[in-house]
Amino acid sequence: MTIGLEHYLALSAVLFGIGLFGALSRRSALVILMCIEIMLNAANLALVGFARYTTAEALTGQAFAAFGIIVAAAEVTVGLAVIIALFRHYEHISVDKTNLLKW
Repeated sequence: MTIGLEHYLALSAVLFGIGLFGALSRRSALVILMCIEIMLNAANLALVGFARYTTAEALTGQAFAAFGIIVAAAEVTVGLAVIIALFRHYEHISVDKTNLLKW
């Protein structure tokens, strides 16, 4: 049995679905950040899978995946800074209890 592109895409879709479900159903900001990371990793897996099975010598998919990893690291840095600031101000990190955008 050989592993084809459809296997990579199926795994990517499952990971993205798990991350989406977790991000929409959880209340903790830390868990939501982890679920967003799962979704970004699913997108990176799809990029690398497409690059592997569409081009023989080009590394475009890997380059885009590396850029995605860099963006994910920056997102985690900013997200954790926001979560720490929320915790210092409200003493919890539940997104339901935090209503900063209300007038």
